[in-house]
Amino acid sequence: MDDQICPRCKTTKYRNPSLKLMVNVCGHALCESCVDLLFLKGSGACPECQIPLRRTNFRVQLFEDSMVEKEVDIRKRILRDFNKKEEDFTTLREYNDYLEEIETIIYNLANNIDVIETNKRIEQYKKANKEQILKSKSKLGREEYELEELLELEKQQEEERKLELIKQEAEMKKKKIREKEALIDELMFSEADAANIVETFASTIQATREEAKVVPVAKVTQFSTGIKFGRQGQQTFMPVPKVEEGPTYCYKRIEQEVEGPHPPGWQEMESGGYIAHVRSEKPAEKAGGFKSNIACLRALQEAMAGLYHNPSQRPPESMAI
Repeated sequence: MDDQICPRCKTTKYRNPSLKLMVNVCGHALCESCVDLLFLKGSGACPECQIPLRRTNFRVQLFEDSMVEKEVDIRKRILRDFNKKEEDFTTLREYNDYLEEIETIIYNLANNIDVIETNKRIEQYKKANKEQILKSKSKLGREEYELEELLELEKQQEEERKLELIKQEAEMKKKKIREKEALIDELMFSEADAANIVETFASTIQATREEAKVVPVAKVTQFSTGIKFGRQGQQTFMPVPKVEEGPTYCYKRIEQEVEGPHPPGWQEMESGGYIAHVRSEKPAEKAGGFKSNIACLRALQEAMAGLYHNPSQRPPESMAI
């Protein structure tokens, strides 16, 4: 494509990397600047063959050879009218002769051979097969509409599958976070051996994953497996996957290790007059959950928890921990 050149201004792709060549029905290429200059009024003549052209019929050149563009345009225009199918003929020989006639017409128009006679053949064919052409066009229109509908349905199902995968990935991340939090809680509050706790959690998670693999997943209908055409086709939805929950959380009361006399309880604290030495809570503090008896009990527990603490008299296991 680097050797592309405009035949009028001689601009090349090498000099102007943004060069855009455009072609019309004659097949001769012009750059976009020359097209804007020569066809400023909307119509004009081709600089090479002097055929009258219109500005609206110019299109960007897709192939390196401009004659290929001309043949593609002619083929599309001819096949809009020569649209019979094999089932419209009684024998295969007649259908092959019909295809050979189409190729002859396209070749003559693409190479400017007997253009007038070829156009007369095309007009005669249109008059003789007017009803057949309209019938085939309407049938082709229905097929194109059904194909577009099918492609739209396939696109919608693909989007649903992507959303489902994103949702499953999010659920897996949440599940891993819950498992990690449950393991940390178990290690913090349980008195069992840490290695045994980790091993138990690992085996539980592995068993859960194996069970998830065994569950069959419903297959989504693919593009070529019988999706019904038309608006009467019923759309099937994938079943919502069951969310796998982690182990149930079980609350265990925290046992406080006391190295001194046991602090008084709620009733002993009130009857002993400890509350008298603590100011009463204000309305704003009470609304926030603060109470004077809670603060007093916490202060007594902290004061007596390590009253007789002596590190030298503790057993080796406790010191190791």
